[in-house]
Amino acid sequence: MIQLDGMSFSVDEVVAIAYGRDQVSIAPAALERMSVSRRFVEEAMLSTQPVYALNTGVGLLANIALGHAEIEEMQINLVRSHCCGVGDPLPHEVVRGLMAIRANVLAKGVSGIRPVIAERICDLLNCGITPVIPSRGSVGASGDLAPLAHMALALIGEGDVEYEGEVRPASECLVLAGLEPLQLQAKEGISLLNGTQAMLSIGCLQLKEIETLFVAAQTSAAITMEALRGTPVPFDPRLHKVRPHPGQMHSAQHMRSLLADSPIPRTQGVNRKIQDAYCLRCIPQVHGAAWDTLREARRVFEIELNSATDNPLVFEEDILSGGNFHGAPLALNLDYLAIAICQIAGISERRTERLLNPTLNEGLPAFLASAPGIESGLMIAQVTAAGLYAEMRVLATPASTGSLPTSGNQEDFVSMGMTSALKLEQSVKLARMIVAIELMAATRALDFREDSDTTPLLQEAIRRFREHVPGWSKDCVLSTRMTSAEKFIASGLLNNIEVQASVAA
Repeated sequence: MIQLDGMSFSVDEVVAIAYGRDQVSIAPAALERMSVSRRFVEEAMLSTQPVYALNTGVGLLANIALGHAEIEEMQINLVRSHCCGVGDPLPHEVVRGLMAIRANVLAKGVSGIRPVIAERICDLLNCGITPVIPSRGSVGASGDLAPLAHMALALIGEGDVEYEGEVRPASECLVLAGLEPLQLQAKEGISLLNGTQAMLSIGCLQLKEIETLFVAAQTSAAITMEALRGTPVPFDPRLHKVRPHPGQMHSAQHMRSLLADSPIPRTQGVNRKIQDAYCLRCIPQVHGAAWDTLREARRVFEIELNSATDNPLVFEEDILSGGNFHGAPLALNLDYLAIAICQIAGISERRTERLLNPTLNEGLPAFLASAPGIESGLMIAQVTAAGLYAEMRVLATPASTGSLPTSGNQEDFVSMGMTSALKLEQSVKLARMIVAIELMAATRALDFREDSDTTPLLQEAIRRFREHVPGWSKDCVLSTRMTSAEKFIASGLLNNIEVQASVAA
């Protein structure tokens, strides 16, 4: 059971709920805080003082006062009118993450809603009822309005949901699960819609994917170093101590561990290489900068997971209207992540080229073909990597700089954070395939070496890889192997080798 208290939710817990069926509940202290803030809302309803979205319209219609009898109708209308999402549905796991984050935000106790609202979101998670939420339609302020409206629609028994592997009407599935549709009261519709939970859910899930990809890129790079007889000097800790970026130091230490006590000879004598190309020599600087971006994104995401992001917010003294729903902190970091993995993928593609190019690959067969000329080897796999990287460069263009005004120019500067999240999701898949192609090339290159024994950690990595992507001797259809290699990286089967590496260090 994961208890949501509005204070301590983590990225790892979001992932656990998103991909699993962990039971979720609201902590007792959070239920009490929500009850207190709800009493303030009920008191405010007795006053004639206008309070945004409580007894007024929303957006540019905020100056329109509502009669007491109109307040609940307005909350239902808000949900229905904001269900303007289009496009393919968000993945099942993204919606589960979104729901868990939204329940945690409400559990913070400053939204002024009844506790049953957050508890009902938990009920849907625990019963495996997942709203169908279209992926497009959010500009990231006032939060992810359209995606969250589609989630709220299921709470009131409308719209479609996924339940037991089928898409069915929410009204039917609530009955099957023994749940009643919610009757929204004052403030509750707007409290369900304002927030950054769609882009944040994607961000959390993709962050975990990128962390796994980072380990695979490091491991693949180490195997490439072995195959190309690269010098380990650039990983010397003295170099990184005098430029102590944490990610750079982390990457270099990991590379030292993976390559420690390698039996593979390096070129000696008059032909001994003094320096390798940047794609080998600068691995800590490039990978490390990406790692620092991941750490910063995790910091920002975990602050946001436990932040009140709706509007207005309820405090003991006042009900305050502000802009905590604005997705700028997330949008920037989602864009940074797309740029960071573009770096990881770009340097990986360059290592692949160096493994295949007969003028650069230290005596390996051209394009790693068994019979160059008769066979093409991995020539076109590198072409594919180059094509994917070109697409990644487009996806790395920031969306957060592209605000367009909405809502009659009342909401005149928006974050575009959901666009940042959706393009990051695409970019991660492309980057993973580019690293998968390098891993295929690096392991094949090492197979061509007569003295191909490497370090125990890399031998274990190769052994696990070969269980999923067997070696081959003659030209074959590579796309199936490339897909298997990409799935292998996504599985995280290299992750605990990194742990072994840390222990070995």
